[in-house]
Amino acid sequence: MEVTALCIRLLMSVLLLLLAEQVDVSYSQTDDVAFPQVVPNRQQHFEKEPIGVSCEGLEGLTGWRVVKKIPGSTVIPCAARWLATGPCKIKNAYPKTESGDYWCDIGPKKSNTVNITVTDGDVILDSPVHPVMEGDSVTLYCRKKKTSSNLTADFFKDGHPVGSSFTGNITIHSVSTSDEGRYKCSISGAGESPESWLTVRVHEETQLSPQPSPPQLYLLLCVGLSVFLVALLLVGLLQCCRHQTTIRGTATYTSFSPQTGTTTAPSSVQSSSSPQTVSEATYAVVTKPRKEADKDESWNPVYHTVGLEYI
Repeated sequence: MEVTALCIRLLMSVLLLLLAEQVDVSYSQTDDVAFPQVVPNRQQHFEKEPIGVSCEGLEGLTGWRVVKKIPGSTVIPCAARWLATGPCKIKNAYPKTESGDYWCDIGPKKSNTVNITVTDGDVILDSPVHPVMEGDSVTLYCRKKKTSSNLTADFFKDGHPVGSSFTGNITIHSVSTSDEGRYKCSISGAGESPESWLTVRVHEETQLSPQPSPPQLYLLLCVGLSVFLVALLLVGLLQCCRHQTTIRGTATYTSFSPQTGTTTAPSSVQSSSSPQTVSEATYAVVTKPRKEADKDESWNPVYHTVGLEYI
């Protein structure tokens, strides 16, 4: 029984490990798409602009709740109520109440985080909310409040100039991880924008430590179950052999009771090389020869106790 319990514990450990790997694989496969959608699709926004944040339909699910983390405060719901689900619609955005990190959750699942910056200045940098895939191209725009025409703008990365444009935008071709950093822009006579972080993501096939695919996990599960069944079979055969060995080493004897004239039920006596003590007396009937003078007298049996020893 101890061996059986050990096998069961081993199988449960294997199943838990496989389940943990399965969860890791499912989350790793959706990491690239698990981002909230922001409208307008940019990180920086002017004060009093409307902003929409939603995760509806993300991973085929509905009922996501949008939450935010404002610098210097705790996590709060984007909507007015904690239990409110669905898109978060901000009619008038303000720097102190809307600038921060946003994400969605539904039960134990949580999306990736996006950053939103609201400024009361006149210039913003229009950069993508979601990460840019390595090898793709990305265009950064420098926009002035209440102006639709393009203006000459200077662009900076980590405080260093990276170029100027008469059209108010620059394009980075075939981006790589070296292009990650904090970007901002400035327009002469209007000011400069806040900084925003540009994230570059590596393609899955070039990432290190690939996770096992679900078919491999199912194969491991089948192997673990087969090992468990074989272990149970071996334990059963071992217990059966032990039981048969015990039966072969057991003997029985029958005792006769002269007082009742019946034979008692058989009882088991295990064989041993050492003498055994008989726990009950065995009776024998001894008939005494009658003399001629005793013909008229009734005879009575004489009982003797005979002890037996097993050698």
